[in-house]
Amino acid sequence: MKLVTSRLTIRHLRMVVAIVEEGNLVRAAKRLNMTQSAVTKALQEIEALTKARLFDRTNRGVVPTMFGDTLAEHARLVITQLAHAEEHLADLRDGTGGRVAIGTLLSASAELLPTAIARLRKERPKLVVKIVEGTNDVLIPALRAGELDMVVGRLSEQRDRLNVVQETLMDDIACVVARRGHPLAERSALSLADLIGWEWILPPQETSLRRQIDIAFREEGLEPPSHAVDSVSLLTNRALLIDADYLGVFPAQVARREAAAGAIVILPVTLRATAMPMGITTRTNARLSPAAEVLVETLRRTAADLARHDV
Repeated sequence: MKLVTSRLTIRHLRMVVAIVEEGNLVRAAKRLNMTQSAVTKALQEIEALTKARLFDRTNRGVVPTMFGDTLAEHARLVITQLAHAEEHLADLRDGTGGRVAIGTLLSASAELLPTAIARLRKERPKLVVKIVEGTNDVLIPALRAGELDMVVGRLSEQRDRLNVVQETLMDDIACVVARRGHPLAERSALSLADLIGWEWILPPQETSLRRQIDIAFREEGLEPPSHAVDSVSLLTNRALLIDADYLGVFPAQVARREAAAGAIVILPVTLRATAMPMGITTRTNARLSPAAEVLVETLRRTAADLARHDV
């Protein structure tokens, strides 16, 4: 194994990743600015070094074997760590810069994360921040692959299985929302039973929030809404709420921000089962760059300020 690791180069690793992601030697060669024959020859070198067939050749291209998938997974981490090392060195030379890649769930995107980023960039004006929105089923694999430094938002209930580290920053609960002027908006008291007959916009079935919403209904002896638009797109959800009589479910920070804008109201009903901590998720045993560490500290201070404001 030492012989393999001593002879595999970054060029080899980049090539394996490119072939896995492109699924085709011609496209991989174009991506790497190489000829197909050079890629084929280099792949043969890698397979000789690893003593394993990394790809199966098919009429449609190449498909990674379990050996190819495994090497590509480790290659991505190595490539990412080298990029972090370069950024770390640059940050040591100029402490006002750095680069951070953040995955954000909807719960953090309205207030916590943008407030923290704005604060930090006043202190580090050269900081570059990459933000990727999504749900945990997309963001956590990207985090584990080294594509993200952290994920900010409602914490997953499956921490042990995901093999990640979580830090709680503040509590969150989901709110039921509707457009201003909705028939239910004038009611001073509502129960979940009053909401059953309406059309809903809900998070996708695979998300923790959707499971918690379903539990909230079942705790009241009700079946969860069956006819729903599954979406976590804030723009789409806002438009559906405003233009029609849909009901939606937003994390508290998002709901308050949208209600303050005037077009949406928070209905007086509680989804107790959706109460959940919000915070930061990072890779196990991962060392954050100086810029990422400063962002984590800024998120902590911002969360504390927001929590005091809510009291």
